[in-house]
Order: sequence, then C-alpha cells, then structure tokens
Amino acid sequence: MVAVTDLRQTSSPVGRLTLQTATIAPDSAALRCLDWDRDRFDIEFELQNGTTYNSFLIRGEKTVLIDTSHGKFRDLYLEALQAQVDLAQIDYLIVNHTEPDHSGLIGDLLALAPHLTVVGSKVAIQCLQNQLHHPFAFQMVKSGDRLDLGQGHDLHFVSAPNLHWPDTMLTYDAGTQVLYTCDVLGMHYCDDTLYDETPALLEADFQLYYDCLMGPNARSVLAALKRIEPLVISQIATGHGPLLRHHLDDWRERYRTWSSTQAQAEPFVAIFYAGDYGFSDRIVHSLGQGLLKTGTAVELVDLLDTDGHTVRETVITAAGLIVGMPPQADTTSLDPMLSTILATANPKQAIGLFETGGGQDEPIFPLRNRFQELGLKVAFEPILIKAPPTEATDKACEEAGTDLGQWVNRNGALKPSRPLDSGLDQALGRLSTGLYIVTIVTAQKGDVSSAMLASWVIQASFQPLGLAIAVAKDRAIESLLHHGDRIVLNVLEDGNEQRLMKHFLKRFPPGADRFEGIAIYAAANGSPILAESLAYLECTVNHRIEAGDHWVIYCTSEAGRVAKPDGRTAVHHRKTSNHY
Repeated sequence: MVAVTDLRQTSSPVGRLTLQTATIAPDSAALRCLDWDRDRFDIEFELQNGTTYNSFLIRGEKTVLIDTSHGKFRDLYLEALQAQVDLAQIDYLIVNHTEPDHSGLIGDLLALAPHLTVVGSKVAIQCLQNQLHHPFAFQMVKSGDRLDLGQGHDLHFVSAPNLHWPDTMLTYDAGTQVLYTCDVLGMHYCDDTLYDETPALLEADFQLYYDCLMGPNARSVLAALKRIEPLVISQIATGHGPLLRHHLDDWRERYRTWSSTQAQAEPFVAIFYAGDYGFSDRIVHSLGQGLLKTGTAVELVDLLDTDGHTVRETVITAAGLIVGMPPQADTTSLDPMLSTILATANPKQAIGLFETGGGQDEPIFPLRNRFQELGLKVAFEPILIKAPPTEATDKACEEAGTDLGQWVNRNGALKPSRPLDSGLDQALGRLSTGLYIVTIVTAQKGDVSSAMLASWVIQASFQPLGLAIAVAKDRAIESLLHHGDRIVLNVLEDGNEQRLMKHFLKRFPPGADRFEGIAIYAAANGSPILAESLAYLECTVNHRIEAGDHWVIYCTSEAGRVAKPDGRTAVHHRKTSNHY
C-alpha cells in the first residue's frame, strides 16, 4: 500500500505551491514539490498543467537523498525533509543532474548537513564545485559503480550523458527495483495522483517533454535505453510529473520508437573520447554544446567502454567525427579502436581532434595528418590542452563544435524550409536594416571576447531605453548574451563600413582574437568600442526571447556617443529573406 500525505500548502508570488510525501517502496519515500500554476518552463515549454520537482529518500543502514528541488520550495522542502529524517542521519546526496530545478537547494542542504557526501558523475561534481564555491565531500561515479546502503538497498549507477545535460546519470535500487531517472521519462504535469494510472491524461505532456528535451539527443536516448535494458524495473521514479508504474513498457517503447525514427532521419557527429581521462568530460560537453546549437545531433562513444563493432557502425553512419586523444598507456587496448576509426572514415566526412590534457595523450598531429590523407575535411584545428581548462577553453571548444555543425548543415543536412524564389522570401527581403557590430568581453566568464556583424537591430522601448538584437542560435556569441551580460553595439558608417564588415564576416578559428588588427578602446562596461564606428551604445542584456532559429536579445542602454554628427548609418538591403 502506498501512503500519501499532503504536508502543507502555501501561496506565493509565483503561484500555488504544495508538497506531497509518499512511501513508494520499502524504506523509500518521495517528496514531490507541486508547482500548480507554473505556465512556462525555460524557453521550450508553454505548460498547460504546471509541473512537479520530485526528490527521494532511501533508508538502509546508510541513508541517501536523491536530488533536491527548486529554490522556490526552500522552506516547504526543508521542513518536509526534516519531518521525514534527522538531517544528521543522511549519509549521501545523490545528484542525478545539476540543473537548478533539481539542485536548487543543495547549497542550503549542505549548510545544514555539511557532513554529507555528494555522489554524482564527474561532470556533475565539477558543475557543483563551480556553483557552490566552497568545499564539500564528494564521490564521483560512472556506469557500473555501486553503492551498498545495506538492508538490501544496493544502488547501481548508469551514465546517461546528454539526457538532456552532459552530467546526467540514473540510479537503480536493486533491492526495490526502482529506477530513479531525474529528467529521463518525465513530463511537466502537476497532479496529486502519484502514479501514471490514467495514461490518456498524460500522453500529450509526455510527448511534448520528449520532443523538447530528449528528441534533440535521440541517439543518446537509445544508448541509455540499451544500458537499462538488463535491469528488472518495477517502477520509474522521475524528477518531473507522476511516477511510472502501471504502463512501464508502453512509456519506454514510446521513447524507443520516437528516438529510432529521429536517429535514422537526422545527421549526427560522433565524439570518440576516453572517459575519466584528463579533462575529456568537460571538453566533450563544450564541443557537444556547440554542435547542438547548430541543430546537429551528437553521439558520444567512450573508447574505454565500447567495442570495435559499435565504433565501426557509428563511424559508417556519422556525418562528422571528433576524436579525443587517449592516453598512451592504453595503446594496447585503444590502438585497435583508433585503427577502426581510420579504416572506416570516408572523404565525405569532417574531422576534429582534441587533446584531453591528461599529461600522456597520444600525439595529435600524426593522427590529423592521416585523416587528411584519407580526404576528410578538417573542421577545426586540433585543440591542444596544456593546462587545466578555463572558461576561455570551454568557449573555444564550443566554437569548434559550432564550426563542425555548420559544416555538416552546409553539406545538405538541413534543407531550406521555403524555396528561394518564393514571393514571400522576396517580399521579406525588402525590409531594410542598419549595419552594426556587437562586441563583448565578459570578465565574469573568464575574459572571453567575441564580436559579430548584426543587421537585425531595432529600438524596442523608450522607458527604459531599450533595443532588440536578433542573433542566430548557432552564432558563437550567442552563449555570451544572457541576463546581466554587457555589450557594445557599434553603428557602422555609410561609406566606411566595408573594412569592418569584411573583417567580422570572416571565419575565425576557435578561440581566435576577433579584434586583431582592429583599433579598439574599452567602454565603461568593459566591452570594446570600435574606433572606426560612427556611434556606439553601451548595453546590458535583460531578456532573451526564442524566435525560431534566432534569439531576440532585449538590452537596455546606459550610455552612447556619436563620433561624426553628420555621418549616416550604413544600410543593408537584401533580395531574399532566407539569408543575411
């Protein structure tokens, strides 16, 4: 019998919040934070039925908490948790995924229970270290690792990177046959019904959740389903929505069917790397983020946890390849894998290589040369890691992934949605725009700098003085334009725009200095002003709005100056609307 208790309900400026506890298995309880009135989740979701944030408590000889909750539930959650267990008795906090809706209370929990050991994937622990900024006890785990809590609760960990974050893992309790999945197989659906008793009510939200979060990583979904296939599962304890028990096979089969269809239809880039060696996980994450920005699917292949057949099949079907150099000490086991990649690669593919920074990496340039001899396009110059990665390194890797993704898409992976000669295209193309250069240096992100030529810019408000800039999702600068980031909008002068346009339109290698050879000086907000610009505006990013394949960035302007009062803004005229 499942015992369910509504502990407390409260009202807040963000809507009605309640918390429900339930016994879901022997010595196992759920703490479900119900966010009844939430109508949007991130950019992707317009929610129809609110959402929940689910956390779980398992008591054996050792006690473990699996995930926490959203920060808006701080008081409700901590009160409910302390009603369930003395915090001093919790030994472990398992973090399946570090996105704030699941990890938002980790800092509060550690302040109350600093003795806790945090258990997570290598990427998850690194993310938390960057978020929390104070030391904590931790244990890194990977697929196949176990944690025995006693009294039959033997936890098994299953890596599930890219579902939908690179740090994701699943936790399986062999004693109760419960699989704790965080985002995987979840849905944004708020109801005080604990389980999936009426699937007809849930199907639309289940599919929307898959389409927005899991669909872009269909190949990773299939890999995760394959990893959990041997497990005997009695119920799936998800991080959002109801728990799954009554229709397990059906929900899993939907994931399998949707993912198989999507994986067959979309081009993808395979990233081969040596897991747990050097900084592989961090570099792979940044490369993958760059690829996903271009709409290119990613398949991760850990060379330390695969076989030659899988490597061969993956290379045959991939549109592009990225190889992380393995440690020389493992040449006996990994040389055949590298040989298989070389033997299977073909001239229609692009290749990128990176060092992992483990100190004993295989030489990178001889392998690059062999791929070139086979006729493969080198999508980006080899990424050399000689010191611990910084945020500038992350950005350079992201740009490298974006370059490869754009190459894949330019070679027929993506088709235009409308014919070039349509009347609509030509009519939209007659909308004239100015010409501008957006520049940024982000001190809070490791002094990463970037710039881009922009033409879709308008004044958006009088009070406050605001403007809007449309930025394509696959632009390198996109990830630097979030709330609080500070930029300069440089206005180009009619008749004096060609040199700057030519410079900023060229393709820069990942991590290259965009301002080399260009006269600049620093604005009060720290970003570069182009000395040749007609005028400039210093701006702060306030909001981002999704607009199809672009983001609309709304900024408020704090300062500006015109260098030539008689100058005129350069104007851009197009003939069609499907390119700049």
